[in-house]
Amino acid sequence: MMDTILITYGTRPFAQRVSRLLSSRYEVVYASSEPFPDLLLKQNYHRIPTGANPTFAHEILKLCLDKGCQMILPLGEMELQPINEAQILLEEYGIAVLLPRDLEECFMLESPSGEIHVLKSGKDILTGDQLCGDHFSGAGILPDSGDEPILCLV
Repeated sequence: MMDTILITYGTRPFAQRVSRLLSSRYEVVYASSEPFPDLLLKQNYHRIPTGANPTFAHEILKLCLDKGCQMILPLGEMELQPINEAQILLEEYGIAVLLPRDLEECFMLESPSGEIHVLKSGKDILTGDQLCGDHFSGAGILPDSGDEPILCLV
């Protein structure tokens, strides 16, 4: 049985690119606060409130529990802080949040074109290879310089 991962901003091209990367090993559930056609609701897409909504974290938790998600990969910048603040709550339910430990110190890049890795505590979740320090989780690109990974967003 495959683990399930929730990807936010699931209707965006970058989210689709990441999901294609993960679909061989994970069942992907999509969520978005942006408008999308009702037809997608039948294809594992779900509506969530915006990150600014006070119920955002609870709606994410409910969706993860309903769909059996073990991980959340937030891809929208406005969601990062609310999900980061709810991380302890989510982890109490066995849901890993794929975000760097120190968001303020993290470089961010929108929709990069390079090779993407999805990391959990520095390990590539597809290969299990340790690619960086255990403080980095999320969708990232690894700079050639050996610097810290760059967090990738939509």
